[in-house]
Amino acid sequence: MAATSTCSANPLLVVFVVGAAKMAAGSEAPDSWYLALLGFAEHFRTSSPPKIRLCVHCLQAVFQFKPPQRVEARTHLQLGSVLYHHTKNCELARTHLEKAWLISQQIPQFEDVKFEAASLLSEFYCQQNLVDSAKPLLRKAIQISQQTPYWHCRLLFQLAQLHTLEKDLVSACDLLGVGAEYARVVGSEYTRALFLLSKGMLLLMERKLSEVHPLLTLCGTIVENWQGNPIQKESLRVFFLVLQVTHYLDAGQVKSVKPCLKQLQQCIQTISTLHDDEILPTNPADLFHWLPKEHMCVLVYLVTVMHSMQAGYLEKAQKYTDKALMQLEKLKMLDSSPILSTFQVILLEHIIMCRLVTGHKATALQEISQVCQLCQQSPRLFANHAAQLHTLLGLYCISVNCMDNAEAQFTAALQMTTHQELWTFIVTNLASVYIREGNRQQELYGLLERINPDHNFPVSSHCLRAAAFYIRGLLSFFQGRYNEAKRFLRETLKMSNAEDLNRLTACSLVLLGHIFFVLGNHRESNNMVVPAMQLASKIPDMSVQLWSSALLKDLNKACGNTMDAHEAAQMHQNFSQQLLQDHIAACSLPEHNLISTAFLLCSSSLRTDPQPAWPVCRIVNLESKGRLYCVTGQASIHPSPFNKYNGCIPDLIWGTRA
Repeated sequence: MAATSTCSANPLLVVFVVGAAKMAAGSEAPDSWYLALLGFAEHFRTSSPPKIRLCVHCLQAVFQFKPPQRVEARTHLQLGSVLYHHTKNCELARTHLEKAWLISQQIPQFEDVKFEAASLLSEFYCQQNLVDSAKPLLRKAIQISQQTPYWHCRLLFQLAQLHTLEKDLVSACDLLGVGAEYARVVGSEYTRALFLLSKGMLLLMERKLSEVHPLLTLCGTIVENWQGNPIQKESLRVFFLVLQVTHYLDAGQVKSVKPCLKQLQQCIQTISTLHDDEILPTNPADLFHWLPKEHMCVLVYLVTVMHSMQAGYLEKAQKYTDKALMQLEKLKMLDSSPILSTFQVILLEHIIMCRLVTGHKATALQEISQVCQLCQQSPRLFANHAAQLHTLLGLYCISVNCMDNAEAQFTAALQMTTHQELWTFIVTNLASVYIREGNRQQELYGLLERINPDHNFPVSSHCLRAAAFYIRGLLSFFQGRYNEAKRFLRETLKMSNAEDLNRLTACSLVLLGHIFFVLGNHRESNNMVVPAMQLASKIPDMSVQLWSSALLKDLNKACGNTMDAHEAAQMHQNFSQQLLQDHIAACSLPEHNLISTAFLLCSSSLRTDPQPAWPVCRIVNLESKGRLYCVTGQASIHPSPFNKYNGCIPDLIWGTRA
């Protein structure tokens, strides 16, 4: 047996333990020997550091006494649990857990051991990629647990999570629906709400919006009417509001989400002031929780960051990202829950996007490398984030003007995702690459046909559709079709103003200002460029400021405003120097080599590692929540009357993640 403890077994101590147990067996009550061995085992398990080998020896000694079936089954469960959680001896852990499950089924009124063995054994099977063994085991346990509300609900949650891991969301939703009805029958409105909210999350992932709205309405009523433990009630409210907020963000509705987000932030403040109530619920079906309140705090930071990114409040996004990452580091020292790594990766992805927009490409590249390392440690993270990683690398490539590498990274990302929002985001950015290259007309028009905002746009996201109009305007601008470009850009402005998409508003204003400047309408150009510069400074966005300052310099020069032209020229020079220094720093990093390895992340070893099991009744997936993004970058030079400004043009866009 390969134990994690560095403590080696002490034979004399083990002999003493067994001897003490035998003395107890001869002189005291019949179960005293068992209690003695169990006490020693627990002492060794909870020692600092744990003495796992000695704990296992004490539990194994129980079998020397030929114990009754109840003691035998429980000891097999305890041994299996210790071996599973604290050692690498998988086969021995499996043997004990299977024996516990087999023996306990023959014992009447032995539900706790029976169903805990089933739950732990199925978790073990999932970790070993033996899903076909886990599913029938859970189904049988669910079938025979209907008279035990806690275990019946817990096993339903567990099987639903297993189906979710397999991307079988239909089966998972069906099970959660069964659980909600069962909870209603046994009088647990709290757990009914948990089942329904979990089902609502999966329906959002499937984009079944016609089913989501009535379900969330029902959940809202249940949550408000339920009277119970204050922390449980507030956690239900957080769960409900998180679904509402992410639904709005997924649809790119940054302005519409503000009231829900404010309620969510107030709710988490309320939870942080409440003390955990040690009194257990009287209904055993209520013995669940969604997330620990410390995890919920990080989650609220995360959705706040998502909102700030979409709205273009990048300093605010960075502030909340820093707070969340600091709290995550503290939690990870005490908690190995895989959801913490998921939160960390998503936060890093957002801060990477912030860095690219604000002109900190070198830092962004180092953080991309950090995300790669995190994903290489977890097959689940790799499976959920490989496409996003290649997308981030593609966006970085655009920012350092490596268009061939950007195309390769986006192509790799497209092959790794079936998520419509992420696919649309990647295609939109790939179209911007083709526009810059200037010689990919056939491929470009093929992409634009698939993301036509005027006809059958593939997703319902407000911000992605607005970005598609911007791409059309950018293409028309480069082709000299100015009236057409103005039509597309005005549509972009209309949509971005409706939902406070500040970064997209700034991009559209500066491009319109450029068009009016080319047409000789200096007054109208100034009316566009000045607010674009003000908004870009507020975000702050380096590339829009670079572009705006270049236009202001030429506008003021054309109008004879020498002092203003000189001031704009100085601003342009400052922005150019900052971006150039950052460009050189990024390209000199060893991590820059990542851009030339389009499928670096697809190592076979990552795909064959076991999947970690998930805890009961937790958030199923945050991977489908929407977010807004715009990346800075320098354009490649290609035949165009506007070459002098190409290096200023910012890249798209606003994206979601699978």
